[in-house]
Amino acid sequence: MKMQLLILEKRTGRLWDAANCTQTATWTTNRTGSPGVFKFTLYANGGLSFLEGDTVRFSVDDQLQFYGWVFTKRKDRWGIIEVTCYDRLRYLKATASYAFYHQQAGDIVRQIAEDMQLTTGTIAQTGYAIPSLIEQETTCLDIIGSAVQQTLLNTGRLFVFYDDGNGLALQEAADMTSSAVIGEKSLLTGYTYQTDIDEQTYNSVKLVRPNQETGRADVFIAQDSKTIARWGLLQLYQSVDGDANDAQLKSRAQASLSYYNQRMRTLQVTSLGVPGLRAGQMVWMQVPDLGDIHLNQYVLLERVTHTFTNDVHTMEFDTLPL
Repeated sequence: MKMQLLILEKRTGRLWDAANCTQTATWTTNRTGSPGVFKFTLYANGGLSFLEGDTVRFSVDDQLQFYGWVFTKRKDRWGIIEVTCYDRLRYLKATASYAFYHQQAGDIVRQIAEDMQLTTGTIAQTGYAIPSLIEQETTCLDIIGSAVQQTLLNTGRLFVFYDDGNGLALQEAADMTSSAVIGEKSLLTGYTYQTDIDEQTYNSVKLVRPNQETGRADVFIAQDSKTIARWGLLQLYQSVDGDANDAQLKSRAQASLSYYNQRMRTLQVTSLGVPGLRAGQMVWMQVPDLGDIHLNQYVLLERVTHTFTNDVHTMEFDTLPL
């Protein structure tokens, strides 16, 4: 395994290769809600010098893993430096207010990227124009997350927003399939499997829309009496803006019910590392007798952490079996 860790020192223009003095490195991605983070520790010798805001490029076997910027440095008395870097999504933690009408999630990404002076990579067409998305004093990352979530609930298609190394990217999870196979006979070293109806399970969806003409709210409900009898009433309540019509809200309520009305399956895995594998991708897993299922299918990666130490590459990830 050949690792390359390049740091561009902006004030001098010098390009440092810090791979040889790096003790350990980790790269973590989440499917939603947070930027990619790259952390590494090194012993500063040979005059290595860099500051916050300098760029970092990490590759394994000539394949780019992470590109981002130094945000935090911490040094102890023995000269060991701990560095934390983030990708472009970190800059979307800025708060803003937007009103979008009849735009696709990709259009929203492009507009926010332009306003925040960020480059874009591959942006897919979702085929769904969001009737309206109005956000006040909300982080740009959450605004884009809302657009992706509305697309999912209204189309059933899951899109992933991330930094592809070239810029902000939006792709359908089905188009981000890895060729790797992880299982008891391939890479897998351990796992923990959990089922629950605790956090992301709802069998009743209530959408409430203000009605200025009547002065009261219009309510749209979709629910499943069978799972209510089995689990009790687990209700998801959401307020929606007045631009969506009755048919759209009925469809959205039903789509939300279809998405949330099920037990959640969570699988935490440790394995040997697969370079480039990131949250939002789908990977084939083979784990017989997992519990209530025999796992032999694609799974969606929710969180992935790669660890590189002494030429050993390991990986931990959380996934939701589909």
